[in-house]
Amino acid sequence: MSPRRRALEILALKDPEEKAREARELQARCEAGTDWASTERPVPAGVLPGRPERPALVPPDSVPRRSPFTPEGRAALLHAIAHIEFNAINLALDAVWRFADMPPRFYADWLRVAAEEAFHFTLLREHLHTLGHDYGDFSAHDGLWAMTEKTRDDIVARMALVPRTLEARGLDATPLIQAKLRKAGDERAVEILDIILRDEVGHVAIGNHWYRWLCERDGLDPVSHYRVLTERYQAPKLKPPFNREARKRAGFSDEELRYLEGDGGT
Repeated sequence: MSPRRRALEILALKDPEEKAREARELQARCEAGTDWASTERPVPAGVLPGRPERPALVPPDSVPRRSPFTPEGRAALLHAIAHIEFNAINLALDAVWRFADMPPRFYADWLRVAAEEAFHFTLLREHLHTLGHDYGDFSAHDGLWAMTEKTRDDIVARMALVPRTLEARGLDATPLIQAKLRKAGDERAVEILDIILRDEVGHVAIGNHWYRWLCERDGLDPVSHYRVLTERYQAPKLKPPFNREARKRAGFSDEELRYLEGDGGT
């Protein structure tokens, strides 16, 4: 079975623990000489992504505000981050199987992302257990996967609006969350978010690389076309403060940062 076909099967798995384990195992088996043969399509509507019955999915504005200064609030906050990481496993696996005729490095990159997101999810879920909770105990929203679905037929938009827009928000938010968790005395959560922030810089960099690669292939200007895509797909407007240092390490240019800090970020 081709790795892309297996990525599709893992994407369809409903059990979070099984999905995380299988994503990491698939990445470990794939090496430089992997044959990234095309997988069968189409997939019946409604199959993807596989997810457990819980958490209940609600509109973003219906998710309660989470304070880390009570045990319940801290668990809810970490649950929200775990849900993002679970969705991030799915979106990386989706990129591996869905988009044909890309260079082998594209598939290897996104399979690596899936494995690292699986590791993040596992760390967060284990920490939730120490707080007396599990994944699924709180409601969550589905904004990350919703944009993944919107861009299912447009690989340029997928690279522009999922890793380098929605996921990149984590680069800005994580240090602020860490400061609150540190004040609340949860050093283990701070350590986990250190790992996540380190890896997410790399994930956003992968999105930046392939977005620019695709723009060059298609004769598009990355900055002006990004504006087109945000309007076409109604991407959320990003608001400051931005973690400039992390974003620059992730490959954002000064021109892109100026755009975000100007009319693109308000």
